[in-house]
Amino acid sequence: MRPEDIDYERPVTVCSTCSDLAAEMAAALASASIVFKDNKDYSKKLVHGAETLWKFARNQRGLYSAGGAEAATFYNSSMYWDEFVWGGAWLYYATGNQSYLYLASHPTLAKHAGAFWGGPDYGVLLTRLRLFLSPGYPYEQTLKTFHNQTSIIMCSYLPYFTSFNRTRGGLIQLNHGRPQPLQYVVNAAFLATLFSDYLDAADTPGWYCGPNFYSSDVLRKFAETQINYILGKNPRKMSYLVGFGNHFPKHVHHRGASIPKNKIKYNCKGGYKWRDSKKPNPNTITGAMVAGPDRNDGFHDVRTNYNYTEPTIAGNAGLVAALVALSGDRTTNKVDKNTIFSAVPPMFPTPPPPPAPWKP
Repeated sequence: MRPEDIDYERPVTVCSTCSDLAAEMAAALASASIVFKDNKDYSKKLVHGAETLWKFARNQRGLYSAGGAEAATFYNSSMYWDEFVWGGAWLYYATGNQSYLYLASHPTLAKHAGAFWGGPDYGVLLTRLRLFLSPGYPYEQTLKTFHNQTSIIMCSYLPYFTSFNRTRGGLIQLNHGRPQPLQYVVNAAFLATLFSDYLDAADTPGWYCGPNFYSSDVLRKFAETQINYILGKNPRKMSYLVGFGNHFPKHVHHRGASIPKNKIKYNCKGGYKWRDSKKPNPNTITGAMVAGPDRNDGFHDVRTNYNYTEPTIAGNAGLVAALVALSGDRTTNKVDKNTIFSAVPPMFPTPPPPPAPWKP
């Protein structure tokens, strides 16, 4: 049925041990407090909420998905250590309290979180700390590990390496050919552009992949090629962003888009005829990015096959982030190092002023 017609119960689940969820929420509120820092009262309220959730996460340990089968089916979690790193880093940026940085960069916590395993999930948030503030002991050991991991991940995005296959049309297969690839691609495009901007802001022209040095420009080029693929530069000339271009998905797997507005209230199963209809969606869900093509650049514009036609918030969030990162003029649209660390006090004493000029 349409979202606005829902009349069945949607119960709220209460958890008393859900460290991963609480730490993730703390990170969201802490980062939002920086976005809204010009509204001091609201920003303080966000920080207070973040710190309250953080204490809950640390004091009542457990996984939220362990408490209910439904959560585990759709949003399973394997640990909460990575959320402790994530939440601790954002709380440090939001408050300047070094106890959060100490925890987020603690070697034991980083080890539990997988910082030493490799893989694509760690590092960029703390890499910028090392690039711009270089806090030294006792943080350097872990920050260097995160920075190295970030560098390796960025190398893996480049076409010179074989970490990931690409389709003939050039789409990187970050989920190794499994369905719904675009949500991974857009987030990688965002992170690659962000890392490139961080290198530029740190007056660093590039980074090393083994013995070879690569310019930060190649990361931006990677991001541009992937976003261009999504917007229509692909073998099918298909835009995977609904409403963009002349050729985009018309059978999007989305109940609000697929049920017509006709003053008839359909029950739960009443909407199936619209889900199963071969007619185009009566409502255009403009701006929604669908799940994407398969490993052969193929795409089936079929509403019932969500592996091709389902849009998600996670995918669209990554797309918006990538588009923002790629937009604007690089000479004027730079990373604002002052804003991202505005709550962080100087890490080292202010040097004394220079002596007065010597006069004979």
